[in-house]
Amino acid sequence: MTDANRSILTRVKEITSSYLQFLDKHIADVISGKVADFMEINQISGELFLSHKHLTDTVQKETGNHPCYFYDIKIIDQAKQMLSQTDKSVSEIARILTYDPSNFSKFFKKITGKTPGQFRKENKG
Repeated sequence: MTDANRSILTRVKEITSSYLQFLDKHIADVISGKVADFMEINQISGELFLSHKHLTDTVQKETGNHPCYFYDIKIIDQAKQMLSQTDKSVSEIARILTYDPSNFSKFFKKITGKTPGQFRKENKG
């Protein structure tokens, strides 16, 4: 492998890692109320000084998944944590995550195969 190819692979991993780290911080900022709403992928790419297409192509090439996949999974992971570790209502969790409660339940079920209430019942404690 040439130095140029190694350098490209290193940059691909760096961009993907930066994106995932940004998501973790951004989601935490939304949950804490520091930020009012989730950013769009094109806004995130701008924060990372990349074009939307370059970010999408790079993350997809490195992981096999679109950047939105990781965004959704990380939001769902936070929801699962709140459902299993707090007594907050599903509606309250939805609002914390900036979702309308009925849309949140559909989103949660689409990703996990269970409603938030079913998940909580199986994972409380």
